Amino acid sequence: MKSASIDSVRSAAGASRAPRLLHVSAAVLCVFALGGCTTVKGWFGSKKDGKPNEPTELVEFAPTATISKLWSAQAGKGEDRLGARQGPAIADGRVYAAAVEGGVRAFDLQTGKPVWHYESDLLLSGGPGAGDGLVVAGGLDGHVIALDAGTGAEKWQSKVNAEIIATPVVGLGMVFVRSNDGRLTALDAASGERRWFWTRDVPLLSVRGNDAPVLGPGFVFVGNDDGTVQALAANDGRPLWEQAVAQQEGRSELDRMADIDGTPVLEDTTLFATSYKGRTLAIDAPSGRPMWSGEHGGSGRIGVGSDRLVVVDRQGGVFGLQKSSGGTLWQQAGLARRNLTGAAVQGDYAVVGDFDGYLHWLKLDNGEFAARTRASRKALRAAPVVVDGVLVAQDVDGELNAYRLGQ
Repeated sequence: MKSASIDSVRSAAGASRAPRLLHVSAAVLCVFALGGCTTVKGWFGSKKDGKPNEPTELVEFAPTATISKLWSAQAGKGEDRLGARQGPAIADGRVYAAAVEGGVRAFDLQTGKPVWHYESDLLLSGGPGAGDGLVVAGGLDGHVIALDAGTGAEKWQSKVNAEIIATPVVGLGMVFVRSNDGRLTALDAASGERRWFWTRDVPLLSVRGNDAPVLGPGFVFVGNDDGTVQALAANDGRPLWEQAVAQQEGRSELDRMADIDGTPVLEDTTLFATSYKGRTLAIDAPSGRPMWSGEHGGSGRIGVGSDRLVVVDRQGGVFGLQKSSGGTLWQQAGLARRNLTGAAVQGDYAVVGDFDGYLHWLKLDNGEFAARTRASRKALRAAPVVVDGVLVAQDVDGELNAYRLGQ
């Protein structure tokens, strides 16, 4: 799950409110306050389970990788319990970070030295996203701000109808904004004027949050809360194809939750998407044809290596999947119920963060623990970001920490 708090789930009844409130029964709230839930039968465990709902205690191991901390910085007051998974963007040698309170800041990727600071009274929960000379962030009230990436000067402001906790995406002359009412809005990158929008109904109950769309040549690919991936024409939002990654099956709304909340990954002409329901699918991006289906998955981002994918399921299991077939190569069960982030890949390692501020490096070839460091005393919810060999993680208090492999 995205969080151990009740902010981890949302209902369609509150989809247009900012911030979104949870409108489900008290019993459901109690259930989702517990980590590692699967079905009703397994939520509360049994006598032989020991403490099935407790986070797995970390076990000491002999590190086989050396991690060097490069710098720390503060982006402002972080998301706390919003469930936004607010993380940094990295582009052109800079780290861009937004905070719910504190505006947007730019830092040098290698040193952490501040470059500029854009102050704002807006509660910025979505992003930022960076590209084509712009840095764009969205807010809890639907505001979208676009800044000059070089100077931090405001270029324009726009507004959509609901809160934004997904990262805006810049490209193809537009800014694509995903809001929590199921709408994707395309704004003109130069002016902020709306070009088009597309809407998908949000299920009665879904995991709180969503992630950015991904762009391809003439395409926008969107992961939906109902377990499908939608391909849209980038110039006008026209639907091109739809493919189900996981089916909304089960006796209750809880059982049917199948969100695709991690940004799909486009590599050449193959699109990889993973679902909270525990499935991962490879899709031929131009046609929407399924290529393979893997039996493990989750709602966080996919880590991508040269020949394998890394996914994290809702119980905190980490899996290495063969990129060509979806077959399971390894499983790491030592982080169960630790409310893991999505995965990133740094060198020969997969990296995930957890609810207690730890970062864990796993060997890509077999999933064994290689290194661990406590980046923060606060939770890590956003997947780490790796560019030019530097990994940057942001905690829920707005603190950034950067690491490199080796001395």
